[in-house]
Amino acid sequence: MTKEISEDKKGRGKRLILVIGIPLILLMALITYYLTVPKADNYVAKINGEKITQSELNKELVSQYGTDVLSTLITNKVIELEAVKKKITVSDKEIQAELDDLQNSYGGKEAFEAALESNAMKLQDAKDNIKTYLTTTKLIEPTIDITEKELKTYFKENKDTFSQEEQVQASHILVEDKETAKEVEKKIKKGEDFAELASEYSTDTASASNGGNLDYFGKGVMDESFEKAAFSMKVDEISDPIKTDYGYHIIKVTGKKAAKEATFENSKDDVKTALMNEKINANYSTWLSSLYEDYEIENALADGK
Repeated sequence: MTKEISEDKKGRGKRLILVIGIPLILLMALITYYLTVPKADNYVAKINGEKITQSELNKELVSQYGTDVLSTLITNKVIELEAVKKKITVSDKEIQAELDDLQNSYGGKEAFEAALESNAMKLQDAKDNIKTYLTTTKLIEPTIDITEKELKTYFKENKDTFSQEEQVQASHILVEDKETAKEVEKKIKKGEDFAELASEYSTDTASASNGGNLDYFGKGVMDESFEKAAFSMKVDEISDPIKTDYGYHIIKVTGKKAAKEATFENSKDDVKTALMNEKINANYSTWLSSLYEDYEIENALADGK
């Protein structure tokens, strides 16, 4: 549907919670599995009768990935201990709010769950990543100072990212052919519920389970024909079938936002959040190195034991 995925400047980096977590989780799961699950004849593969033993695989896994995985485990444990020391907690409500934002950035719950599944992750893995992310943020934020002058400078340099472009909120029902589109159109005109019809008919699986909801979008995001129709409609208006390269759409406009130039006072909270996120990313390595100095850490792999 979209020609591109636009990122919310106020929520930059949230998708990294999932993306960064994928390689580590997969590697940890792989290493843990082969280190702990016994094999019947102590081998994991055979080539022309020649065995590759479990111990050979274990050694190779640790050699290639062990240092990075252990380093991440150590970091997570240090952050966990520091949070206990500083009485920092993350509530289930906070995790869920962050999860909701993350799901929205993927186009909805169904699309997000598909991303998890394609990367062999479970929902709990994402929640664990979010908890570590929020804990780290709460620990590092008090160490960062942001002046009023910095906020104003950042706003001036990034003003366009805080301005609100003209946007439309719409739902749609996407079907493959004109005949089906006309069938759905008739049902809508008879008073049947748009959201229920989207769930039943729409081939856009990312939005169908949410009543066809596409949320707000600006110009240059959707297919040109779809965009032209949506921006020309009034709120609560339902379109005739619109043909695009994806099929036939029936569009319902559910909201509109006029373009609005940003002001510093109205955007101050968002500016502070964006600047704080940048500073956290920039200062993270230094902060973590300093934190390590407060703990007695023994790394058997790094020490060559």
